[in-house]
Amino acid sequence: MKVKNKFLNPDFFINRELSWIDFNGRVLEEARDPENPLLERANFLGITQSNVDEFFMVRVASLNKLKTAHVEKKDAAGLTVAEQIEAINQKEHHMVARRYTTYNRSLIPLLAKQGIKIVSVRDLNDGQYEALRRYFNDEVYPVLTPMADDSSRPFPFIANNSLNIAVRLHLPTSTEAKYAIIRIPQLFKRLIRVVNEPNTFVLIEDIIKEFIPLLFAGYTIDETTTFRVIRDMDLDVAERDTSDLLLAVQEQLKEREHGSVVRLEIEKQTSSALARRLITNLKVSSQAIYYINGPIDLTFLKKLGREVNGHADLRFTPFTPYQVPELDEHHDIFAEIRRRDFLVQHPYDSFNSVINFIKQAAFDPQVLAIKMTLYRVSGNSPIIKYLGQAAQQGKQVTVLVEVKARFDEKNNVRWAKKLEEMGCHVIYGLVGLKTHSKTILIIRKEHDGIRRYMHFGTGNYNDVTAHFYTDIGLFTCNNEMGIDSTNLFNTLSGFSQPPYYHRLHLSPKNIRKFIGHKIDNEIAHAQAGDPALIRMKMNSLSDPHIIAKLYEAAAAGVKIELIVRGICCLRNDIPECKNNITVHSIVGRLLEHSRIYYFSNGGKEEIYFASADMMKRNLDRRVEILYPVLEDDLQQRGIAIFDTLWRDNVKARNLVGTQFKRIDRRGITSFNAQEFFISEAKRKQRQIRKESKRRNKKASHFIPLLNDQN
Repeated sequence: MKVKNKFLNPDFFINRELSWIDFNGRVLEEARDPENPLLERANFLGITQSNVDEFFMVRVASLNKLKTAHVEKKDAAGLTVAEQIEAINQKEHHMVARRYTTYNRSLIPLLAKQGIKIVSVRDLNDGQYEALRRYFNDEVYPVLTPMADDSSRPFPFIANNSLNIAVRLHLPTSTEAKYAIIRIPQLFKRLIRVVNEPNTFVLIEDIIKEFIPLLFAGYTIDETTTFRVIRDMDLDVAERDTSDLLLAVQEQLKEREHGSVVRLEIEKQTSSALARRLITNLKVSSQAIYYINGPIDLTFLKKLGREVNGHADLRFTPFTPYQVPELDEHHDIFAEIRRRDFLVQHPYDSFNSVINFIKQAAFDPQVLAIKMTLYRVSGNSPIIKYLGQAAQQGKQVTVLVEVKARFDEKNNVRWAKKLEEMGCHVIYGLVGLKTHSKTILIIRKEHDGIRRYMHFGTGNYNDVTAHFYTDIGLFTCNNEMGIDSTNLFNTLSGFSQPPYYHRLHLSPKNIRKFIGHKIDNEIAHAQAGDPALIRMKMNSLSDPHIIAKLYEAAAAGVKIELIVRGICCLRNDIPECKNNITVHSIVGRLLEHSRIYYFSNGGKEEIYFASADMMKRNLDRRVEILYPVLEDDLQQRGIAIFDTLWRDNVKARNLVGTQFKRIDRRGITSFNAQEFFISEAKRKQRQIRKESKRRNKKASHFIPLLNDQN
């Protein structure tokens, strides 16, 4: 009989949702940090808004559905569904206040000092006001549609995440209040530039409010207020078989737009009468109503930097990723991989290496087949283009496109259809599972037989996010990994249940078992009196069984070092763990996305990279991949990457009990890991340029013997 781990105690866990809000608070700290460039601080504030919007659309929406279904089960921290919803809203109300204090009291005044202003229409001079009036009349007015709300015309549907203006008005001959709604079309920019002021902007909603009487001729406007709703946007496909999965996803995308309201934002100065009308019609609970002291929806700040002219000093200094020479478009990448494995760390190493890998495969006559998993790709993906061209070259191209990738469903459905049109065989995912692994398998016929070339990654094959997500990829033609990769794709595309895998470890289930086995191994070393160390880096740590296993290891004397960017349900103030667990969280210029799993293994160090976090969904409900680094030099590089991140004391926070706190830098040298990696990329680029110049110089001294008679 299996004994329950004593560390599966609600007192030993932090609620997942509250931990996520704390993570978003760390992003907010970056917006408040004077050491960050000012426009980047504004961008961080915009990111906190988009983060929380998605959190409510998915996580809070899911909890609301559980509450409606009267689900009584408690989470790992012992909270009921209702208690979680209440705690989330309570904490988020506090976060909203902090966000708008940052906006109103810090960023707006600081931007104004730099000549970057977001002003009211009433702050403009006569010429600027007249220019805005013409803009409204010529471009905005014809597009707007005022929708009355009265007994004959019901309250209009308010789309998720749309910006709207509620209007209270009356006829001059009557005291009876009338109501209307105007949706602000998304085709307009939120920031409208003021003439003769290159870096002065007015928000589109303020322009509409100023000239709104033109839409209601003969009426007196009593009040206008901006509001926004966040709806349940979680896709909930009832899967029966993959034959109707694509259709089911498309149908759900239509239905999702009409999900229930999980959050309502209204301007703080809104009258009680107008607020009541909105709350009643939108059927929103009191705890989910947010009165906003500033512009509704701060995501426009993510675009502010692109609108501002000049001011390079207020942005992060751009850098060019290092292109590994052997993986550039001028080299035979397959010959290079036959010589040795390659480890690349994005965005410091260029993502072009991955694109070049697929491009060469597309046009190489010796390549027979390309197989690939796609979870998220960009809107104009070069990878899609080359996969299509490979199919048109007569190669067998099989692509698993995960059409259930949250908020990328529409994009992925479009790409899946496009790939099919170009001649690729497309798989739409597996019943009941999301395929989250990042894998490319290329089969090539060579003089000594068939050889398999692979790329395994920790991040998506998205050429856009690869510029600001940190990820790690491995290129290899290891034979055992090749057999494993073939077995993986046979499982995804057909009916195959391999008895075992040689080198790769896959979810569902097997990554959990493998990690558990490795933790047990470190416990055994500690109990034998040998040094024992576990180091893990991931986006989120929430699986209660993995956390309990880490507690067990710490209690046995294993030293545990964790880098967790986002959700962390583990706490490190449990006496039984003997202060053996240290947790850092890095939130900086780049989004830490790589997953690293290291075990000291009695001196025979092992390091693995993975597509999976230590979350229940990754371990039990997704197809994930965990892959080893086998070559000694690449193992040492992987360890060095973790070492460098662990040294960070600028963007890293240290977990103290249940809260992450800034590392005290008094008396120690500041060290920013991301900036160190950027400087290393620049150094390697300079070195490549010097070597290239040296080769060109030598070549210029070579005089061919055109009349050589020998």
